Parts: sequence; structure tokens; C-alpha cells
Amino acid sequence: MKDFDVVLLTESRYHQPTEVDWYIENILTEDSMVKDALEKKGLKVTRVDWANPNFDWSSTEIALFRTTWDYFHRFDEFSNWLNEVSMKTRLINPAEQIRWNIDKHYLKDLSNNGINTTPTVYIEPGETINLQELHEKNNWEETVLKPAIAGAARHTYRLNQDSLSEHEIVFQELINKETMMLQPFQFNVVEQGEVAYMLFGGKFTHAVLKVAKPGDFRVQDDFGGTVHRYNPTQGEIEFAEKAVLVCDPLPTYARVDVITDNDDQLAVTELELIEPELWFRFHPPAADKLAETIIDILN
Repeated sequence: MKDFDVVLLTESRYHQPTEVDWYIENILTEDSMVKDALEKKGLKVTRVDWANPNFDWSSTEIALFRTTWDYFHRFDEFSNWLNEVSMKTRLINPAEQIRWNIDKHYLKDLSNNGINTTPTVYIEPGETINLQELHEKNNWEETVLKPAIAGAARHTYRLNQDSLSEHEIVFQELINKETMMLQPFQFNVVEQGEVAYMLFGGKFTHAVLKVAKPGDFRVQDDFGGTVHRYNPTQGEIEFAEKAVLVCDPLPTYARVDVITDNDDQLAVTELELIEPELWFRFHPPAADKLAETIIDILN
């Protein structure tokens, strides 16, 4: 008999915070909702900083990713941790799926499986090319540049012909260190926002609309974006579910971020399988659905 059935994985900033603002309050609320839903099923649950060197990971049946949002700043450490802990307990989602989802080359895999995604060019470390050449080669006037491994809009830049030269130095510095992605700017994001679909065991539960603040294109709340309830059509739900169903194994939880692209078609911008915000506070029954999915795994 193990000490715990489920460990909720967080990071040091959110484990036992001494100061709580609205952002951290939302994190604590959501984790409490998940913990309560699991405990209502009779499970023993605790919450742990993933980087805690003193925690015995073999003492839990499952380690469930929740708010490990510093992993891309500590990528080597996190990668080693993933290797080590995956041998001691069951990670959800599983380690191989986490590794696949960390790197946004996965968009190419989705596209190859018939899922419409935002067109993407990958610039690998050491490539000798400049921004002007990339824009001319792809016939793009306005683009977004971002890292293949990142989150929270880290090193994300909106570019056009007038701004290429001023971003060239930082672009060259970045491609010396990491893979970057260039995508045509999707103008509907500004007017319509981005919809996030939450799925558990491959089944849709709820959606939210993320809207950028006026004058910006980044929908993250870190940059002033706001989140609103959203009632999708059946076609939108089926599109999101199809994006998750191509994954093998089927993820226990997933968030599919979708826009209407420049061709007015639904397109996946991100498939979040690691530590997505899942907005349980907008739809509390989803926490129960996650708990039911966890129970099925344990049984």
C-alpha cells in the first residue's frame, strides 16, 4: 500500500506561497477543486513541488501534472527529473507524451495526421538564414516568431517588413541557442480571440474564449488577456476531439487551443498535454470528470 494515490505536481512558487495575488489564488482554487474531486472518490491526495529533492516518488501511484510552469526555464533539470521519476511512479500524462508535447514540432505530427494547424517553419540551431530571407521564401508579410520549447509567450514577437531589421540581432542570438518557429500572423486572433477546449479521456467538457487586450495579440493573462465562457458548436467540439484522438496513447487530460485561421478554417495553435490551465472554476463538473478518468486508470 502506497502513501498516496495521487500527487498533484506544482512548482515552488505555488506550493506554499506566502503572498497570494489573484493569479496565485486561481491556481490554488483550481488545485483545490481537483484535490477535492479526487478525495471524494476516496483517494489519498497531496500536492508537491516537482523539484522537491526529498520527496519519495515511489510513495505514490500517480503523479499528475498541474502547475509545473517553470519547467521550460529549467529544461535540463526537468528532463532529468522526468527520466528518473517515470521509473518510480506513473506520470499523467505519461513521460513519452510529455517529451513529445514539450517541443512544438508536434504540430507537424498533427498536420501529418490530418489536423489543420497554423503553418509553421522551424529554424534549427546553427541554420544560416535571416528574417528577410524567411519572409521572402514563404511569401509572408506579417509573422509571429517564437521558440519551439516555451510557454507564456516567452520570446514571442510579431514581425512585419518594417520591423525585421530591428529584430534580426535577437533572432540570430536565439537560433544559435534553440529551435525557433515562424508562422504567418493570424489576423482573426485580434478580432475573435482563441478558444481553449478542455478534454478528459478524449471527451470534451467545456471551453473558454481567450481574448487579447486592445492593441496586443497575445491572449495570455500574463499580458493582459482575459478569459470568458464559450459555448462551442458541435463542429468545433468534434474538431477539438479529433485533434486529441490522433494522440497515442489517448491523453488523460488535454487542452486544444484553436483559432479561425486566415482561410477562415479552424486551426490548432497548440495542443497542451503537459501542464495546461484547465479552467475548472468555469465548469466545476470537469474536475469530477478528471477524477473519474483517474479512477479508471487506477482500476
